[in-house]
Amino acid sequence: MSHVLIVYFSASGVTARVAETLADALAADLFEIRPVQPYTSADLDWRDRNSRSTLEMQDRACRPAMAQTPDLSGYDTVFVGFPVWWYREPSIIDTFMESADFTGKTVIPFATSGGSGLGDTAANLRALAPGAAVKEGRVLSARATAAELSAWAASQY
Repeated sequence: MSHVLIVYFSASGVTARVAETLADALAADLFEIRPVQPYTSADLDWRDRNSRSTLEMQDRACRPAMAQTPDLSGYDTVFVGFPVWWYREPSIIDTFMESADFTGKTVIPFATSGGSGLGDTAANLRALAPGAAVKEGRVLSARATAAELSAWAASQY
């Protein structure tokens, strides 16, 4: 198996739990994407047309600042986890994808969702990370076991 990094953004903790379980199952390194300005409950209110998350998702050029950027130089495979927002990856994931050179790396998206799929996420990530082999990815259950996550991850190599 290649050197693996699990990178994730989690607004409510659900994606964090899945990412942590996946990292344990794969004996992979783990990195949390944290915004410089943390999201509040009001920021995440998708019913509010003026909430921060709604405004960010309406502006495809929006790139929320990350508190820290991981060093990807020692990794061949990068799993990228996030909650699905408006049928795609949150804008801070776009910030991350543009923050590093993914040339020659395999990128495997995974998400948690209350009911929507990944939409155009894989295509979006391919456009943001030229030179990477971006897989289609999958929405994972918040209750996925280490064995389930390990089996899914093995199918991605």
